[in-house]
Amino acid sequence: MHKKINLHHFDENTQTTVLNAEGNDLSAEMKTYYEKRLLDAAEPELVHDQFADKYPIPQGSGKTIEFRKYSALPKSLNALTEGTTPPGSKLNVSAVNATVSQYGDWIGMSDMLEMTAIDRNVEQATKLLGASAGKTLDTVTREVLAGGTYVDWAGYVEDGTYHPVSSRAEITTRCVLTPDMVFKAAAELKAQTAKPIDDSYVAIVHPYVAYDLMRSEEWIEAHKYAQSENLYTGEIGKLAGVRFVETTEAKVVAPEAICGMLKNRMTLANALDATGSTKIYPAYTIDESEAAAITAKIGAGEVFHIYVGGQLCT
Repeated sequence: MHKKINLHHFDENTQTTVLNAEGNDLSAEMKTYYEKRLLDAAEPELVHDQFADKYPIPQGSGKTIEFRKYSALPKSLNALTEGTTPPGSKLNVSAVNATVSQYGDWIGMSDMLEMTAIDRNVEQATKLLGASAGKTLDTVTREVLAGGTYVDWAGYVEDGTYHPVSSRAEITTRCVLTPDMVFKAAAELKAQTAKPIDDSYVAIVHPYVAYDLMRSEEWIEAHKYAQSENLYTGEIGKLAGVRFVETTEAKVVAPEAICGMLKNRMTLANALDATGSTKIYPAYTIDESEAAAITAKIGAGEVFHIYVGGQLCT
């Protein structure tokens, strides 16, 4: 014999974790579980310091270190006359000075925080400060490496014709680094007798630049030409005798803030006159506090640099 049972008759008084119609509430019993293992913050690949030469300054020897360099002698292309002493050359030495700077940061925490907080804050603070120190020193080295004045601009190809670019203001999304430009840069370095590192020159690039190059037929992946122990940190491949090291910390030149504001667009009131002058207005609305701050900076003698038509103005 079979008998039907309606099971829904037994769930009318079931206690739930939320407030119900009778006013019974167990939500206070539902606690948040805290995972003791903290999530690691994403850290960039730090690569610049591995190409830096490090020289110690002994304690008590000041903050400046001096390097000396002897100038090369010219070629002796005049044949000697028998019995006659040639005029000879003279030594010429130049000095390059470097001054050390100090960088640092700290996090203040009370003993009460350490005793009552759920996380081990001292341990995490030490970890975060260490990561910050690494990124700071890497950036200091990067700014020195990128502080040169010689620049090659990436041009673009349109209708099968290559169009060179002569200033940063002309760069658009069509301008990408190509294998031909890498070959040209390597040739220019060789022509200037620039010494390679080990057997190659080194290019430090952003992942977006690496994306443009890695699709070319000339690209050689790093594992195909070197053992893992011989690779630089972040090394991804080789092209035209140049070994490429990839990092998100590579130097990126972006539009700078105008007058200390993050708004970086301005509008010419009219075309430049014969003297190269005109009135320039921000393309965005500036409130009174921003205007007052800019006026105060100008009154204090601060000079703001603005690019107009690719030319640096003040």
